[in-house]
Parts: sequence; structure tokens; C-alpha cells
Amino acid sequence: MSTLQTSVPVQASSADTPSLWARLRVNRNWVALWFMLPAAAFLILFLAYPLGLGVWMSFTDERIGRTGVFIGLENYQWLWDDSIFWLSVFNTLLYTIIASAIKFAVGLYLALLLNRHMPFKAIIRSIVLIPFIVPTVLSAIAFWWIYDAQFSIISWSLIKLGLIDHNINFLGDANLARGSVIFANVWRGVPFVAITLLAGLQTVSPSLYEAATLDGATNWQRFRYITYPLLTPIIAVVMTFSVLFTFTDFQLIWALTRGGPVNATHLMATLSYQRGIISGRLGEGAAIATAMIPFLLVAIAISWFGMQRRKWQQGSNND
Repeated sequence: MSTLQTSVPVQASSADTPSLWARLRVNRNWVALWFMLPAAAFLILFLAYPLGLGVWMSFTDERIGRTGVFIGLENYQWLWDDSIFWLSVFNTLLYTIIASAIKFAVGLYLALLLNRHMPFKAIIRSIVLIPFIVPTVLSAIAFWWIYDAQFSIISWSLIKLGLIDHNINFLGDANLARGSVIFANVWRGVPFVAITLLAGLQTVSPSLYEAATLDGATNWQRFRYITYPLLTPIIAVVMTFSVLFTFTDFQLIWALTRGGPVNATHLMATLSYQRGIISGRLGEGAAIATAMIPFLLVAIAISWFGMQRRKWQQGSNND
């Protein structure tokens, strides 16, 4: 006698169903988010929060030791009529444009030079990096001695050569002081530009130059139609960083001149520090720092939209 067996479907219990959190942990579309979370938390804590706090403080009359109250645009209205603030804006733009242009020209020349076959190339590359790895304050102190009104090695050398009959007060004259700090910034920034562009040059295939040489192209034509188009994305990135670093420079200027003489070398960063920390007017100092944001956004936007153009990426004239 056969036994009739009936199969009853067994429903999966809720314990066997993976939860939403379990599904998200193994979902490949969320892997990137999990990897980005630590960096995002770091940026929010140390960049976004201080930036937001600084913008808020610019709308208050906060001082060191006293909580401020909301005063709207009063700090900005005060800065609008402040001649020293506008002088710092002029100095910052002048400092950034001239120093960045010189750093790009010299850095590109060094990169092209170091990309050639030459003896002791590795040692020369290491020497080129020295100005960039030396601490900024140490570099500023060295330049402070070089520019000293009494013991300057430059003045001593020129006097010995009979070219001048008195010491040059590099940091006591407004125009000379501007030129002196620009030269110091260029000395520090050229290695970063040169080494970064050199890394880009290493990615250019030598066969392109060989083909151009066989076609009778000159050195300028090889640079104009091969090197420059392929190097343009790297140039956009390195010059964006160079402009940002130069525009927000603080250590070199403060250690070298403190913004003098008569505010001739005050940048927006140093003026913000002087008004906000030394003078204790945190709201006004935050307003000066916040006023730097539009200039930085313009520099970033130029680089960003420039890199989106296909001809920058492919070396063609097609948008």
C-alpha cells in the first residue's frame, strides 16, 4: 500500500531575507560610495566646516574673546571703502599673475631640458626639487638675509663689481619689495611646475617626434603641434594648483615682509590674518578671507571648462 505524500510549499522566513543594509553592503553600485566616505568625512570636518564657519563669521562682529552678533553686510561695506583692502587685492592679483606666468615659462623650459638625454639627469632632477622641499619659513629666512639692507650678498657682489656704490634696500622700497617676494615665490614654485610637466612629457610617444622629424618639422613645429597639444591637460591642472597656491600664499610673505613696507606686499591672506588674529577683529578678517573665494572660483572654472573641451584632450580643433 503506497503512502500518499503531499508536498507543502515552504515559505522563506523573514530571517532568511537579506536586509536593506546587507544588500547595500554587497551592491557593487555602492562600493565607490563606501570608499569615498572616509575622504568625504575628512573634507567636511577640516574643509567644509571651517569654510562655512568663516563665511558665517564674516556676517558678524565677532572678536577674540567675545561672541559676535549678526550684522549682515556691514563688514563688506567697510572693506569696500578700505583703501588698504583694495591695495591688498591689487597686490594679490599682481603677485599671482606675474609669479604664475614666470613659474610656467621657467618650469616648462626646465621640463623640456630635463626630458632630453643628458649625463647625471637623475641628480639634476633631484637638485631641481630642492627649493620645493625646503620648508617655506626656512626659505623666507634665507631670502630675508639675501635681501638684508646691510648684509645683502647681492649688494655686496654688485659693490665689488663696481656696478653700485651703496647697498640696495630690497625690502624697504615698495616696488623692490614686490619684486623681491615675487622672485622668492618663483624660486619655490618652479620645481613643482617643472617636475609635473616633466611627468607629462614622459607620456608622449617618441614615435610622434620621429615621424614629425622625417616630415621635416622644426623644433618649434614639433613643440607647437605635438608637445603642447598633448601637454595641455597637464598644463591646465598644474597651473590651476599653481595659481591657487600663489593666490593664497601666506607663509612666505608674512615671514619675509609682514606685508610691508607701507602695505606694499600685503596680500589678502596676510591682511586677513592681521585684521582677524593680530587685531582681534575676527568678523572683518573672515570677510577678507571670504572675499578671496570668487577669485579662486574663477581660476577653477577656467581650468575646469578648458579641460572639458575635446581639443584640449585630443589635440584637435573640434569642440
